[in-house]
Amino acid sequence: MAWDGTISSSDFYKAACAFIHRWKLINSDFPSWLWVPYQKLRWINSDDKVEGYLSLEKICLLRPLENEQEKGECLEEIDTVGAGNCNESLDEATLVPSPSDHQEVHYYDFHIIHSASYSVPVLYFRAYCCDGQPLMFEEIKKDLPSQSADTLLNSKWTFITQEEHPYLNRPWFKLHPCGTSEWMKLLFLSSDASLFKNEIAIERYVASWLSVVGQVVGLRIPMEMLNDGSGSQL
Repeated sequence: MAWDGTISSSDFYKAACAFIHRWKLINSDFPSWLWVPYQKLRWINSDDKVEGYLSLEKICLLRPLENEQEKGECLEEIDTVGAGNCNESLDEATLVPSPSDHQEVHYYDFHIIHSASYSVPVLYFRAYCCDGQPLMFEEIKKDLPSQSADTLLNSKWTFITQEEHPYLNRPWFKLHPCGTSEWMKLLFLSSDASLFKNEIAIERYVASWLSVVGQVVGLRIPMEMLNDGSGSQL
């Protein structure tokens, strides 16, 4: 039976752990993704479902206070505190110890959660100012890459929606997962969909998915993340 582009909860956990490990190896200067476990009540039967999510938090995005750039070109290059521009492929935000007087600072938290309904990962995120005040969606749109902002003009609430976080029970924004399995299937078909039965392909699932989804919010990953041990790439 042909693979349909979805991933089970247990395989998602395997893929998440592999993603964390590879991220640390390739992006040692960049803040690490973490697996946040979630303990369900004992009387709830979870079968083989692994409860938890991937987390990358307090990513700092700088935007000039003066309107000197076009909307969508306001995101600077991702860097690390005290480091140079060594991660050129991570080029949509800047991590800084303290902002200048000419920059407005927004912090972003990113969570990747497995959807039981769609059997695919879903990207949840929230944005806030340095004082913890949540950003309204109109402000978030100004931080998005230009292609994302343009798309939102035509499909505002089907593209990015605000819903309750499955684990935190607070409102977070999320990228709607509708259609994810279809383009993930096509992504792997570009190499060989039968490879998904291989452990290497499962381990590459999250990195491959994030290489597409992350661009929507300006979160890019190095191309090395898409390579397996032999150096082959999707």
